[in-house]
Amino acid sequence: MNHIIKNLEDLGYTHEFEQFRIQQKLADSEIARVIAEHKERYIIQNAQGIFDAEITGNMRFSAQSRADFPAVGDWVACTPYDEHSAIIHQILPRFSVLKRQTVGHTSEVQIIATNIDTAFLVQAIDRDFNLNRLERYLTICYDSQIKPVIILTKTDLKSAQEVTDMLNLVRQRIPDVPVIAISNETQTGYAAVTEQIQKGKTYCLLGSSGVGKSSLTNNLSGKNLMKTDVINQSTQRGKHVSTHREMFLLQNGGLLIDTPGMRAVGIADTASGLETTFDQITDLAQHCRFKNCSHTMETGCAVLEALDNGILDPSVYDHYMRLEREKVHFESTVAEKRKKDKAFGKMIRQHKKSRKNNKY
Repeated sequence: MNHIIKNLEDLGYTHEFEQFRIQQKLADSEIARVIAEHKERYIIQNAQGIFDAEITGNMRFSAQSRADFPAVGDWVACTPYDEHSAIIHQILPRFSVLKRQTVGHTSEVQIIATNIDTAFLVQAIDRDFNLNRLERYLTICYDSQIKPVIILTKTDLKSAQEVTDMLNLVRQRIPDVPVIAISNETQTGYAAVTEQIQKGKTYCLLGSSGVGKSSLTNNLSGKNLMKTDVINQSTQRGKHVSTHREMFLLQNGGLLIDTPGMRAVGIADTASGLETTFDQITDLAQHCRFKNCSHTMETGCAVLEALDNGILDPSVYDHYMRLEREKVHFESTVAEKRKKDKAFGKMIRQHKKSRKNNKY
């Protein structure tokens, strides 16, 4: 982000962050925002400029998980030591954390970005379109109290009627979330997107590879910030070339974080997110005979009754149950990992105690 920043408010700094800074007696530290991350090297920015930063050894040593390291969107207390370099020694509290289950590691969580106000859920209207994946994105957004907005791209590849039918399909399945159809080629629909963006607020793009997120970033910023590839004429699919998360300042003062494409969106500890995404099932469950109803075979289950009566869409029920099983599996693997870590720690303590006793 190479725009000139006049003050921290241009980067989204709020009264709440300033109050924390005062309470923690951080007056001697500079405050900056993480705008990019490259394998534990961070690019941070404030009104004084842009710095290449790293964390202190103490932060690295005391970190218990990936969540204890800075992420794009974080506000940090730091100390510059020359014109272009700084040391990060504290992360300010996050008001939202966008996260997913780490691919290939069922008990670990990956932070996508932090301090996000609104997430744009981007899907191409052609082969990438997938309602189940949209519900996964919605679940992780709701779990972090992040407002979702659905953006369907590449409308220039479909007829007007096909676009209308697709919009109706999304609105029928996901009725309470704004849906905008756009073309990055003609910029049709861009006015509706810019209406969602406010100065000083932070937005994030979530979507699979090749759906047009980089082109959207370039068009909204008015500059060629992100490298893009041409569309393959045989598949009508683009190739996503972003390899890291990065924040950009848009023309109207909003802040936008682009992310690498994510086809796999594993949900983690997202109980509240599931309840909001599938609010119809949540409301029905209030009328189940048993409070701990699993909605699979119980007598008096209001969810199964709605399913049998055609009130509840079978595809919605099936996807809810799949995500619920995924959540339960994640929770059980986390609990098992904690149990093993506790047993290992006990073994180490006993070993140290034994070595100490053998010395005498």
